[in-house]
Amino acid sequence: MKLTAPLETDDLKTWLDYWSHVHVTGIDLGLERVIPVAEKLGVTTPDAKVITVAGTNGKGSTSTTLAAILNAQGYQVGLYQSPHIYRFNERVKLAGIEVDDQSLIQAFAKVDQARRECNLSLSFFEATTLAAFTIFKNNKCDVWVLEVGLGGRLDVVNVVNPNVAVITNIGLDHTDWLGDTIEKIAFEKAGIIRPNIPVIFGGQQKIPQAIQNKARECHAPLYALNRDYFYEEADDGKTWNFASSGTTLKLPKGALAVDNISTAVAAILLSGLKVEQASMAQGIKDARLSGRFEIRKIADKTVIFDAGHNPHGVDFLLKQLRKFMEYNKQYTEVVAVFSMLADKDINSVVKLLKKNVMKWKIAEMNVPRAASLQQLESALQGLTVQHYQHVQAAFQSALEESKNNQLILVCGSFHTLEAVWEYLDNVNE
Repeated sequence: MKLTAPLETDDLKTWLDYWSHVHVTGIDLGLERVIPVAEKLGVTTPDAKVITVAGTNGKGSTSTTLAAILNAQGYQVGLYQSPHIYRFNERVKLAGIEVDDQSLIQAFAKVDQARRECNLSLSFFEATTLAAFTIFKNNKCDVWVLEVGLGGRLDVVNVVNPNVAVITNIGLDHTDWLGDTIEKIAFEKAGIIRPNIPVIFGGQQKIPQAIQNKARECHAPLYALNRDYFYEEADDGKTWNFASSGTTLKLPKGALAVDNISTAVAAILLSGLKVEQASMAQGIKDARLSGRFEIRKIADKTVIFDAGHNPHGVDFLLKQLRKFMEYNKQYTEVVAVFSMLADKDINSVVKLLKKNVMKWKIAEMNVPRAASLQQLESALQGLTVQHYQHVQAAFQSALEESKNNQLILVCGSFHTLEAVWEYLDNVNE
């Protein structure tokens, strides 16, 4: 069946449905089909500084902080991230604001025309990424901050040569696509490195050999957390210190993790962009990202949303959780509203969380790759578990039943968070 392209008068949902069906799969790693279309659109060599961010966890926080700092300095910044949690528009921001539907629709029309002229199909992710680049080009952005969706080497974001490459950390995730060892995954992430550009590695681990090899091959100077730049949190819980060769900065704590904020600061300092310390401080205060240890008060209950969905991400979540409970001693117990995707490492995630979670409220998510109740219950065997028909019911129960000494933790997947946010939107209408 031949698909008819939507018109510029059609709505965004029609365009997104169209891109979901143009290509045989939503994800198709490789740049052979994408590059000709990107060249036709004129987005492969932007007249802008480009900072590309890859990694298993922490990409979103790092790229959000980078964009917030640069926005505070007055640069016109295009920020591209994925996936979105609630609205597709979250993926593309100009000056910190989500682009409107019409901008996306006009960009989609240009991408579709270019791919037809090249006689090529594009996956959903390829088409939507090229649309973001088109918007940045049209708006003459000074800086493009690009978060890699999957891997690095073969991800569509990699059609653009960065001026700075950031790799936040390497963990085991997306192993079907990227490989089943840290080194194999590191090889894919290292694909964003280009000759003679600064590379920042922000992981708390030993630098994988694949990243060292690629940096050496490209004569790209490599800077690593805890080796070339450092951070130390102050006792007051409000500030922290950044230090690198010849630079020491006292900066405010933000809403996001200091690991990732410090990596963003290192990238700014190595980018050649002029940024004042006051702008760094303001950007750090401004940086917000839904679902990254996001703390909200709902019906007088404290709720933490975290999208960590692999062991590395959950380990990071737990470090933040323990720190939060140290500062807020009234909270002595955690109730989890929990669900995951079937292809994730559910057992390892539960093994990490069970030391801190007293009660589990679980439900099967309404998405194609959702883990079944049986899979979730199997991983949670021997723990205090209540199951519900859907995530919204599990969350409603947590709100109604939790006591003043209990935190509610919504976790396990972006989709778990999305279901709760949808419930909250409907309640507040």
